Amino acid sequence: MPASSRASSVRSLGTSPLSPPRPASSVLSAVSPPSTSALPAMLDVPNGNSSAKGKGKQRAVDVVPSTEGLLHSEDGEGDEDDDEPTLKYARLGGSTTNILSKDTASAIAVCSKYTILGTHNGALFVLSPEGMLIKRFHPHSAMINDLSIDSTCEFVASASMDGRVAIQSLTTSEAHVFDMQRPMRCVALEPFFGKRNTRQCVSGGMAGNLILSEKGWLGQKDVTLYSGEGPIWAVEWRGTFIAWASDAGVRIYDTATSQRITYISRAEDSPRADLFKCNLRWRDDRTLLIAWADVIKVAVVKERESKRVVPGLPSATELYVEVSAIFQVDCMISGIAPYGKNGDLLVLAYTTEEDEDNEADDSSAQRRKAGSRPELRIISPDGEELSSDAISLRNYDRFQCRDYSLCPSANGQSFLVVSPEDIVVAQTRDESDHIVWLIEMQRYEEALHALEKSGLGTVGGFDVTDVGKKYLEYLVEEGEYDKTAASCPKILGINAKLWEDWVFLFAEKGHLETIIPYVPTHDPQLSRLVYEMILAHYLRHDEQALLRTIHAWPHEIYDVSAVILAVKNQLDRTRASDSHVLMQALTELYILNRQPGKALPYFLKLRDPHVFTLIRDNNLFTDIQDQALQLIEFDEDLRKNDKALESESRHGTAIELLVDHTHSIPIPRVISQLQESRKYLYMYLDALFDKDPHLAFDYSDLQVDLYAEYDQKKLMDFLRASNYYSLERAYKICDNRDLVPEMVFLLGRMGDNKRALNLIIERLGDVERAIEFAKEQNDNDLWEDLLKYSENKPRFIRGLLENVGAEIDPIRLIRRIKNGLEIPGLKPALIKILQDFQLQISLMDGCRTVLYSDCRDLALSLHRSQTSGFLWTGDTPDQATGEPIFPHLSGAPVPASLPFGVRFLSGPAYLGTSAFPSLASADTTLSSLSPIQPVTKRDQLVAASLLASLSTPDYEEEDFDVRPVEDAERAMEDKVATVKELKEKLVQERRRSARAAVRVDV
Repeated sequence: MPASSRASSVRSLGTSPLSPPRPASSVLSAVSPPSTSALPAMLDVPNGNSSAKGKGKQRAVDVVPSTEGLLHSEDGEGDEDDDEPTLKYARLGGSTTNILSKDTASAIAVCSKYTILGTHNGALFVLSPEGMLIKRFHPHSAMINDLSIDSTCEFVASASMDGRVAIQSLTTSEAHVFDMQRPMRCVALEPFFGKRNTRQCVSGGMAGNLILSEKGWLGQKDVTLYSGEGPIWAVEWRGTFIAWASDAGVRIYDTATSQRITYISRAEDSPRADLFKCNLRWRDDRTLLIAWADVIKVAVVKERESKRVVPGLPSATELYVEVSAIFQVDCMISGIAPYGKNGDLLVLAYTTEEDEDNEADDSSAQRRKAGSRPELRIISPDGEELSSDAISLRNYDRFQCRDYSLCPSANGQSFLVVSPEDIVVAQTRDESDHIVWLIEMQRYEEALHALEKSGLGTVGGFDVTDVGKKYLEYLVEEGEYDKTAASCPKILGINAKLWEDWVFLFAEKGHLETIIPYVPTHDPQLSRLVYEMILAHYLRHDEQALLRTIHAWPHEIYDVSAVILAVKNQLDRTRASDSHVLMQALTELYILNRQPGKALPYFLKLRDPHVFTLIRDNNLFTDIQDQALQLIEFDEDLRKNDKALESESRHGTAIELLVDHTHSIPIPRVISQLQESRKYLYMYLDALFDKDPHLAFDYSDLQVDLYAEYDQKKLMDFLRASNYYSLERAYKICDNRDLVPEMVFLLGRMGDNKRALNLIIERLGDVERAIEFAKEQNDNDLWEDLLKYSENKPRFIRGLLENVGAEIDPIRLIRRIKNGLEIPGLKPALIKILQDFQLQISLMDGCRTVLYSDCRDLALSLHRSQTSGFLWTGDTPDQATGEPIFPHLSGAPVPASLPFGVRFLSGPAYLGTSAFPSLASADTTLSSLSPIQPVTKRDQLVAASLLASLSTPDYEEEDFDVRPVEDAERAMEDKVATVKELKEKLVQERRRSARAAVRVDV
């Protein structure tokens, strides 16, 4: 039945705190909702009736061996359900098929290492988690009702209808069998049974006794924990708590205190306990899940302060149980387990007809009816049914609610649904399952994102590319071409073949322009046909996009020549007014194709300012020989529109380019083109003159005329620098334009100095200019004419006095001044003349003093060089030959007989040896002494150095005039006396230090 049709299928029955055991009459005896005022404040679920909220929808699951079940609607609605299933299903494979074909399953237990299967014939099968048979035991002769594995996965306990409880080691041969004489319904091992010495287990059955068995000193010890309320149907042990169910209800026992801490009764209208088994499952160490018939209870063990206070002792705590939630569902429950981390519950549900709920007597009629398909439902903590899956087990129509069981795995990620003839594993769906489901639901975008995020690579035979292709195909079918194109780079990646296929697909659909912005030009690079198809499309439909694409794309990826041909054909069919963009594209293509010369005409037509850069970068100077005027006019237009260009170049970029490359663009060829534009001709010739005055010497007369017309300030510079123009013609041009300074210069060049001087005096009236002109010509007659002209002009006389120099004698000028002639500023002019003469005298005197001082220093240096001594030894080279004086002693240790000496350029020489050093002149022996201890080589060098340093006497200024010969003799006497004194001091020092004696002859 769909969840949406079960409006009141899950009812929240509130919570109830349970204290230690109380009489049955005081416990909740009905499952009807209690009044709001009676509910405690810690309610975790809504009060009253709460129906399923419709999130969960029932699905039928056909479980195929070794494959996951496929979800389909039970009422035949197909795959219209958009809710993703929560669980996936697969039949437990391995040896289970063979086992269940010969026997039927009656109990199951799971740990991290093994799956233990008990059968109706009393056999135990130890299976791997995959269902492969590991071991087989046969401890019972009748049906096994319950199994329990300890936490260490080393022991398994079984309770059978044959009245025995068997404990079998899974790793050794250890085994224990207890005969309880009555059919046993349940058994539970203590936690870590294999590691404890007590080896406790608890069991119960049709005798109605809950027995705790443990290993004692004298053998097995059995203790009855509880009895008297009918058969014990189920028992679960977690931590220190043992929970069991009898006909009356559920009790919890604390092994730490050996006390029962609570009693949770069954509802009064509950069906018989033997028809619907009780399911107990610990969620954690303190939370117990109870599912019996159609009621689910959640009981929590808590602590509180004890009401029993003993005087003198600290207050103690006691345990109590609070039922935090009670749910009534619309089905009978075959099993329950905690699910996930949010407190959800997984319920194995068995649906029954309405009239079967209270069947207690006609059980044979119930057995004759076909069984229902079991369902796995997930219920939230607040009672909302989140999902519901109907499971197609083998021969499910032959079994009833009590024939099914639900067993969670050790990690809580998988659950075993067990029927007598089938075992199905339900697992929480992982990321790969989620992705496969998204693909099945054609939610490809979500599947693609999930697959990329998961990092799984391949899921269900699909990789990112496969899912992406399906996604793109889906988008094309939906007509979402923009979204398809935007997704292509991410999906197609570097697969060139896929890219080409999808580009052609877009072209076929008429949406080529949609994918063009995403088409890669490298990594991967597609075939040229693809790129040329795109350019052809732009050429027909969007010329601006064509130009942008040519700029953006590398030209290696398409045939540039073919594109040029196509663009030229299109340009020929286009009006001139509309051809601007095509010409730009053509210039770009020619440059890319390394044909800049063919691009140049289009640059000029487009008036592109980059034409000059194009010419320079590609050396196109020979291509513009006949386009000089066009270039200059274009450049002038640019300069008018952009004032910043005027400051960069005096005459513009075009003229600068023509002047810099006269070897490729001949000057006569340019001038012939500029004859009709005199201003441009002036600019070109002026630029040539600035670069080299001799470049345009054939056009010097023309330059004079152009300078006179356009740049009179620069005419004088040209007249001075050039020697190639006609003086007469130049004078005539200047005369016509009344250019007096230039006329003066030209008259001077022609030798007509008097006429030139007359122009300066008469037309310019410039005294300084007249004086400068007379200096340049250096003509005495010209000076005489200037003086004669100035005799009666006070201003000129004063100017001459102020600017008088070596060219004119001031006395000559002063004598020409007539008596009585009044000259303003005459006195300052005369004073200036006298000051100038005084300065000249002072400078000459200083020069004489410096010269005298230099001569004196050089003479003294010469004298010192001529009278200084020269120390030589056996290693000293001969100055004439460069060879050592004693070659056989050169570089060897200094022997006692090594000679040394001091030689003066003035004549005297002193000789000696290491053993018997002596200083003797060429004529006499100065003195002699008895042999003493040898003088060391250091002493010799000190003496010789001192002798050499004293070779040059110091002279005072008053000794400057002493004759050199007398000075040399006196210096020699001083040196001999100094050496004698030094020898005596050295001998005394050696004697004082008690070293070897040396005989010194002086």
